Amino acid sequence: MFGLFNKNKEEKSLILKSPIVGRCFDISEIPDEVFSSKMLGDGIGFESTDGVLYAPVDGEILQVFPTKHALILKSKKGIEILLHIGIDTVEMKGEGFEAFTEKGKQVKAGDKLLTFDNKLIKAKAKTNLSVLVVTNNDIIESFKFNLGNVDKSNEVIVIKFKE
Repeated sequence: MFGLFNKNKEEKSLILKSPIVGRCFDISEIPDEVFSSKMLGDGIGFESTDGVLYAPVDGEILQVFPTKHALILKSKKGIEILLHIGIDTVEMKGEGFEAFTEKGKQVKAGDKLLTFDNKLIKAKAKTNLSVLVVTNNDIIESFKFNLGNVDKSNEVIVIKFKE
């Protein structure tokens, strides 16, 4: 009987795991107004220690930017997630980035999506601080954030859907 309640609760929420090994923090700390003001949506800021971006949830890759500094992932429950490495990294034209996925590919939480050279980003871009942004906030009732030092197994965002 209690399993029915848990299943119903699961259908109305979604858990996102950390996209990195490192530190997750409030998105308002990102030194870019587009992200820090939540213009594109709510989410988290993160700083990777190993230069690897992992899938935060099972889903499909909608887009890998040609410069490999960002990608868009759609969860099986319809949440669209922008993962963006660094600020002004588009100017690096792909230097220091490698993609391990492509548009249309199905991924599982924890799959390696991109690698990036943190030292190079720090030298050539505004910052290596990065973001995970949920872009379709209209279907979301609330977010719960679990911030701090993380690895790819940590749950960093719990999303509750609107009824």
